Amino acid sequence: MQAPHDTGSMATLYVHVRILLGMVIGLGLTHLLRHFANLIENPRRERLYWVHLGWALSMLLFLLHWWWWQFRLAHLVQWTFNLYLFVAMYALLLYLLCAFIFSDSANEYPDYREYYYARRQWFFGLLAVVYAVDMVDTWIKGSAYFDSFGTEFVVRNLAYIVLCVTAALTRNPRFHGAFVSLGLVYQISWIARQFETL
Repeated sequence: MQAPHDTGSMATLYVHVRILLGMVIGLGLTHLLRHFANLIENPRRERLYWVHLGWALSMLLFLLHWWWWQFRLAHLVQWTFNLYLFVAMYALLLYLLCAFIFSDSANEYPDYREYYYARRQWFFGLLAVVYAVDMVDTWIKGSAYFDSFGTEFVVRNLAYIVLCVTAALTRNPRFHGAFVSLGLVYQISWIARQFETL
């Protein structure tokens, strides 16, 4: 039997943790893909809203990126229940974002534009929390790992938190259009620059 803090046992424990994380993120991806498929099968264009679709696409990219990113947790020397609970809650927050961006209650609204603005407080409030949690999650992987992103990481997350709070408070279509457009471009740039390889 291996010692509790043996490197091999920690690797085995992380595989165990990844199974849960994979299930939660897999549910989020399934939720998004099911709704994308429904939009393709029932193309009622008058119901679509490009800003809403942009955030749905951003969430799809976020989940794929997050799953890739969490591989860094394999290098943790010691797992605790609190750490496990924190990472599991992070995954659950991402799933909730997927549930907010596409919900069965959207059918109660005349179109996705109205649905998007009616539900924006929940979506952007939770997204602001996710960016705050993201800073803690990155710090958990080690101070050297956190510092490797430089000041851009802290500025990026704080800026996203402020922009999310603003998006939750305003219905201004120009702001929302600019936020999702520039956000997607930056998100792709960030992933390409920081996470092409682990």
